[in-house]
Amino acid sequence: MDKIEVLKQYFGHTEFRSGQSEIIDNILSGRDVLGIMPTGAGKSVCYQVPAMLLDGITIVISPLISLMKDQVEALVQSGVPAAFINSSLTYSQYLEVFRRASNGAYKIIYVAPERLVTDEFIAFAERSRIAMVTVDEAHCVSQWGQDFRPSYLKITEFISRLSYRPIVSAFTATATAEVRADIAAILRLNDPFVITTGFDRQNLYFEVRRPAKKLEALINILNENKDKCCIVYCLTRKNVEAVCQELEDRGFAATRYHAGLSDAERHTNQDDFIYDRKNIMVATNAFGMGIDKSNVSLVVHYNMPKNLEGYYQEAGRAGRDGEPASCILLYSGQDVVTNKFLIENSGEDNEELDPKLRSELKKRDLDRLSQMTFYSTTTDCLRGFILKYFGERPQHFCGHCSNCCTSFETADITIEAQKIISCVYRVYNLNGRSVGKSTIADILHGSKSEKLARMGYDKLTTYGIMADVPMHRIRAIIDFLVEKNYLGVTSGEYPVLTANANTAAVIKEKLKIEMKLPKERKAAVPKEKEAVAPVDSELLDSLKALRKKLADREGVPAYIIFTDASLRDMCRKLPKDEDEFLGISGVGRKKCELYGKAFLEVINEYAQKAKEEHRWTEKEDEKLRRDYKSGLSIMSMSEAHGRSPDDIRVRLGKLGLIKIRN
Repeated sequence: MDKIEVLKQYFGHTEFRSGQSEIIDNILSGRDVLGIMPTGAGKSVCYQVPAMLLDGITIVISPLISLMKDQVEALVQSGVPAAFINSSLTYSQYLEVFRRASNGAYKIIYVAPERLVTDEFIAFAERSRIAMVTVDEAHCVSQWGQDFRPSYLKITEFISRLSYRPIVSAFTATATAEVRADIAAILRLNDPFVITTGFDRQNLYFEVRRPAKKLEALINILNENKDKCCIVYCLTRKNVEAVCQELEDRGFAATRYHAGLSDAERHTNQDDFIYDRKNIMVATNAFGMGIDKSNVSLVVHYNMPKNLEGYYQEAGRAGRDGEPASCILLYSGQDVVTNKFLIENSGEDNEELDPKLRSELKKRDLDRLSQMTFYSTTTDCLRGFILKYFGERPQHFCGHCSNCCTSFETADITIEAQKIISCVYRVYNLNGRSVGKSTIADILHGSKSEKLARMGYDKLTTYGIMADVPMHRIRAIIDFLVEKNYLGVTSGEYPVLTANANTAAVIKEKLKIEMKLPKERKAAVPKEKEAVAPVDSELLDSLKALRKKLADREGVPAYIIFTDASLRDMCRKLPKDEDEFLGISGVGRKKCELYGKAFLEVINEYAQKAKEEHRWTEKEDEKLRRDYKSGLSIMSMSEAHGRSPDDIRVRLGKLGLIKIRN
C-alpha cells in the first residue's frame, strides 16, 4: 500500500493538498519535519498517512484531552487503529492501552506531554517500536509563541531518554520566523524538512466592524446567519457570561465556555456544541484548540484578541470543511486598554520565568498587540495584512474582505493631523504629562467632562478645535497616525500618546498626510460565495437527518460520520452504488462499509422520486449544461436525457441558456 492508497482507503480523498505529499515523502524517507500550515489545511493527514505506512507506532503529543478524543474517534470511524493516553483514563484503562499497543493493536497513540517522562511510558516506548514522535500545536514549546506550555519541554527529555531516536515531526498553524527557529532548536530537529504551505485561507471572508453598540451588532450578525454554526469569542469571562445570557434571553441556542466554569459544565457545554444541540458557542480563547468541528461557518470576535497569531488561529476554526465562512471582528478602543491590562498582569505567578524574561515577554506581547490594533484599524486589505505579518507577499486587493469590498476615498487629513499633534504637544507642555487617545479626542472635540476642567485642558488653544468633526473620525485619524508612526504610544497599563521624530516633521515641514476613509460598502456578495454550486435542500436535509440518527446511535458528533462538504458532494453527484459512493469526497473504504447502504437508499429514493415527478436534479442540470455547450442538438439531448424535446427546451430556458418565446 502506498500513500495515495492510504489516503483514499482511510480518509476518502484522491489527491493531497498543497504541501502534504512533500511532507509525507520526507517522513517516509526518515527525515525530521517542521510543517507550518494554517488551520484547516490538513496537518493531521501529514502524520496520519505515514503513520499507517511506517513500521511501528506513531506517538502524537497533543495539548488537550478534547483534541485527542476527537481525533481518535474520527480515526477509528475511518478504520485507523488508534488510542489515547491522558488523565481521563483510569489506571486499569491506562495499562490496557499499553497491553494492546504492545500486541500491535494501534498504529497511532495520542499522548499528553505530562505522561511522556513517566517510568511506565518510558518502559513502554523501549519495549515497543516508536517509529515517529509527532508534536501537534508545536508553537506551545516556544516561550516566544502565543501559547507557551512548559509541559511541552518534556518532549525533548522523553526523546533523549530513549535508546534509539524516532523520526520527529512538528506542526503548527501560526508561527513567525522567530518561533519556527525556536521550535526547531528546542525539539532538536535533525536537518528538518521545513515547509510553510502558505497562510491564505481563500474560503474565509474577513471583516472588521467598529459598532457603537457591540451587542446589537452581534445580534444583527447572528440574525443574518440563522441556524449556522458559530463561535463568538470574548476577551473576558464576564463578557462571555453577559453575551451568552443576552443571546439565550433573545431565543438563540447558545452555550458558554471559559476557565471559570466547573469541569463538568465545560464538558457538557462543549458537547452541546459539538453534537449540534446548541449552534452558538460563546467563549474565551480557552475554547477551540483541538476542536475539529468542520461545519463552523461563522466566527465573531466580540473583542479584539491580544495578537494576530491567536486571532488567525481562532478565526481559522471557521470553514474547516473548505466551504465559505465568515470571520468578523467587532473592534473598540476599550479592547486595547483591556488587553494591555491583561498583558501587564500576566505571568506574575509563573515561578518558571525570571524577572528579565518576564519583562521581555511582556514587551513582545505589547508589540504584538500593536500589530493586532493596526489590523483592526487599517483601511488596507485585511487578508493582505495578515499574510504580510506571517512573511508572505500578498496581492494588494483580495476582493474578499470588508476593506476590499468597501469603497474608499483618499482624504487630505493634513490639517486634522496638525491639530491632533498640536494637542499632544500642548497637553505635555501644560504639566509635563502625556495622556491617552481618548483624552486627546475629548479635548479636540470639546468635551464638557469634569476631568478635563479639573486638569485645565479646557483652557488649551486646541480645546474644541475639532468640535465639528465626529468623534469616530477623530479616533480613526489618531489610530492612523499611530499606525504610520507619526505619533508614538507607550506600553503599560495606561498607554499615552508621545511625540517622535516624525511627529515634529508634520508640524515643522508641513508634511502632506493622506488617509483612506470609507465612503460606502458594496452590496455585492463576495465572489467565493457566488461560486458555490447550489444543492437540493430537500435531499441535503434528508442526508443530515440520517447522519444525525447514525451519529446518535454511535455516540459521536455528526461531522465524525460525514462532513457537510461530503453531504453536499453526495447531493451533486447522486451516487447510485457503492463504487460511485467511494467517489464522494471524504468517503473511505471503512465508512463506505459502515454507512454506504443507508445513505445510498436515501439518495436513490430521492432520485427515483425526482424522476417520477419529472423534476430535474442538480446532476442532470450539470450534464444538460455540458451537452448544450458541446453543441448537441435538442433531439440528441432529448435521447440522452430520456425527456421530450419540449422538456429539454423549457429546462434550457430556465437555466438561462436559451430564450423561450411565449
